[in-house]
Amino acid sequence: MTTTPFDPASFQEFRFTTRSLDPDGTVTLGYALGDHTFTERFTIPVPAGGLADLARFDGILALLHWCAGVSYYKTAAPPLVAFDEPGGAPGPAAAALLEALYSEGLGEFAVVNALPALPRPSFGAPDRPPLPPAPTDPTRVLVPVGGGKDSVVALEIVRRAGLPFELFSVRNDEAMQRTEAVAGVPRLIATRELPLAQLKQLNAEGALNGHVPITAIVSCIALLTAAANGFDAVALANERSASQGNQVYDGVEVNHQFSKSARAEALLRAAAAEALPGVQLFSILRPASELAIGRAFSHFPAYHQAFTSCNAIFRLDPDLRAASWCCECPKCRFVFLILAPFLGPDELRAIFGRALLDEPEQFEGFALLTATGGHKPFECVGEEEECLAAIELLADDPAWAGDEHVVLRRLIDEVLALHGRDPRRAANALALNADHAVPANLIGAATELLGG
Repeated sequence: MTTTPFDPASFQEFRFTTRSLDPDGTVTLGYALGDHTFTERFTIPVPAGGLADLARFDGILALLHWCAGVSYYKTAAPPLVAFDEPGGAPGPAAAALLEALYSEGLGEFAVVNALPALPRPSFGAPDRPPLPPAPTDPTRVLVPVGGGKDSVVALEIVRRAGLPFELFSVRNDEAMQRTEAVAGVPRLIATRELPLAQLKQLNAEGALNGHVPITAIVSCIALLTAAANGFDAVALANERSASQGNQVYDGVEVNHQFSKSARAEALLRAAAAEALPGVQLFSILRPASELAIGRAFSHFPAYHQAFTSCNAIFRLDPDLRAASWCCECPKCRFVFLILAPFLGPDELRAIFGRALLDEPEQFEGFALLTATGGHKPFECVGEEEECLAAIELLADDPAWAGDEHVVLRRLIDEVLALHGRDPRRAANALALNADHAVPANLIGAATELLGG
C-alpha cells in the first residue's frame, strides 16, 4: 500500500472551524488544515434532564476548543491560525494562554521533530497577560484524578478540609476505578473521542507527531463539567516540581510538564476566569515537591495497591496502553525513587511487582533523573535536586543498606559522589513554599498533610 506524502511545510494556516455543546453533554469540535478536516468529540456528565441555558457555557466551550486544537495543529505546526467559528478570536487572557501552549507547550515536540525553532503562532495576546484573580474560598470542589499518587493526596487534602467534593476523570481506566473505590467518593466521568485512525494515516504520510500540553485540555473539560454540575472549583494535583524544565532549545527552557507548571497554571486561571466566571481553578499541591507528596502518600496505605502513576496507561492508542506499572520508563523509576525513603523495600516490591533498585540494568535510567549522563528525561518526573535528596535519604536508611540494592549502591557511590552531599538538600526539597493559589479554606489542610 502506498501513501500520499504529507508535507508539513506546505501548510500555512490552521483553522478553528466549528464547535457545539448539546443538552446531553456532547461536545463537538471542528478544525481544518488545508483540505484536511478534523472532528473531536467529548461527552461530559450532566444532571438529569440535561443542560439548560447552553449560552452560559459559551466561554469555556470556546477555551476547550482552542486548547484541544493543539492535537491537530501539531501535524504541520503552520505559522498562522484563523478562526471561522462564531465568536472569532480569543480574549486577552485566553490568547496569552494559547500562545504559550502552542509554543512552550510544544517545546518537546519541537525538540523531538528537530524543528529549527519552536512554533510561535499569534493568537493576538497583549504584551502583558492579564493577571489571574486572587483565590476565593470554594464551597464544592471537583478533583480530577488519573489514578496516581498526586491526585490521591489532592483528594485527601480536600477531604481533610471538610469541603464537599467529588472526583472527575477523562476516561475510566482501572487505576481510576480503584482510586474511586478506595476514596469512597462519587466520580464524574467524561470521554474523549479523537480521530485516531485519521491521525495515524497522516503520520504515516509524513505528518508531525509528538507530545502536547494535555493537562490544559483535561483542565478545560474539568471546568466545563464543574460548571454543568454545580461545582465552584476545580482542584488540580500539579506540584512545584512540574515547573522545572528538561533542556534549553531555541532559547527556551523546554518542559515536558509545561501545562502543569506554575506559569501555565497562572495563565489558565486567568483564561478560566475570563471564560467562566464563578468556577475557579487552582493546584492544591503547588506548594510541594514530588518528594513531599511521596511522603504524604506513604501515609495512605489503602491506596498503595490501587494507584498507578506510570504514564503508559494514558497512551491514546489502546493497543499501546499499559494496564499497570511497566517498570521500564522514567516515570516508574522516579516514583519508585521518591517513595523509597518513606516505604521499605518489601512494600515497594509489593506495589511495583519488581525491585527496581536491585536491577543493574536500571542504573542509567535512575542516574538520568539527576541529569547525570544527559538531560532530565522528557517525562513527568521531578526536580533533579529532589532525586539527589531521595538518594541521600536512602544512603542513611538502614532499611536500604543491603548489598542486593545494587543500583542504589552505584547511585550513592557514583552519582551522589559526583554531585556532592548537601546537609540542607533533603530539608529544602521537602519544604513547602508560598508560591501558590490555594484558597484559604484549603491551605491549612494542605500544609498539614504535605508538611510531614
